[in-house]
Amino acid sequence: MKPFFQPARRRVLATCAGAALLLIAAGAAAQSAWPTKPVRIVVPFAPGGTTDILARAVAPELSRAFGQQFIVDNRAGAGGNVGADIVAKSPADGYTLLMGTVGTHGINKALYNKMPFDPQKDFAPITLVAGVPNVMVMNTERAKALGINSVPDFIKYAKANPGKLSMASSGNGTSIHLAGELFKSRTGIFMTHIPYRGSGPAMLDMVSGNTDVMFDNLPSALPQIKGGKLKAFAVTSAQRSAVMPELPTVEEAAKLKGFEASSWFGLLAPAGTPPDIVNRIQQETAKALATPAMKEKLLAQGAIPSGNTPQEFTKLIDAETAKWAAVVKTSGAKVD
Repeated sequence: MKPFFQPARRRVLATCAGAALLLIAAGAAAQSAWPTKPVRIVVPFAPGGTTDILARAVAPELSRAFGQQFIVDNRAGAGGNVGADIVAKSPADGYTLLMGTVGTHGINKALYNKMPFDPQKDFAPITLVAGVPNVMVMNTERAKALGINSVPDFIKYAKANPGKLSMASSGNGTSIHLAGELFKSRTGIFMTHIPYRGSGPAMLDMVSGNTDVMFDNLPSALPQIKGGKLKAFAVTSAQRSAVMPELPTVEEAAKLKGFEASSWFGLLAPAGTPPDIVNRIQQETAKALATPAMKEKLLAQGAIPSGNTPQEFTKLIDAETAKWAAVVKTSGAKVD
């Protein structure tokens, strides 16, 4: 004999199953609802630099993956702090992202006396896009006129002519700036620092001969090196670059043990952005960076693609913040 309450039990179970399906469907719908409009990727530097190059490489891939336009928006100023602050104070809805750098999220916290945002608390790291070495370059004609053909030549001239050489950078607090400051402190030379609102404008003055030396990101300097406008002396990374293996490291060329000042670039969102949105962006970015075409494109420019997880990117930011705080303290560099 069947229990008299079986039909009621079935109705209860059916109701519960239906409710569960509704919750699953609602969750799927909420996830698929983003993005319903264009997404902005803020680049905190002027067009033409490596931050801009990488953002414009990734944006079309994300546009195709999500069916909405990912638009690059250049907001330069204060070593990347202007653009980063815009993102930090934007709604945490996935529609405003930042192409952050080692400057905005590793260096500036120690370099600036006052920060408009907290690089570690006000952002949700998404993924590291790429790491790149910096390269020490001079205007080719200027180097020839001064008889500078190597890093030792450069150091010798700078020591004999303190203050006569100018050092361009993409802005206060960038890795380009700090690489130069580290070089100055380790070699005991003095150069006048000239900050720009991005690598692009700085490079224009380098090519024009208005400034003397720059420790630029390799991807943005490479075209001018290949075109003969700039003379490359060394890379600032711990190892030689695969794209220019003939160049020594600064450590090798100047016999500066432990000298290393590389750059990195990654996507971040405002703190509080839903984890499912963060994870979806990371997954699609990683897929794009893993394609043979994208790998070949970035490696040819001197960039090493990544696509790591939000957790791994967070650990990198924490480690880099500690590392660069020590470098800033040693170099004595400060920005009011």
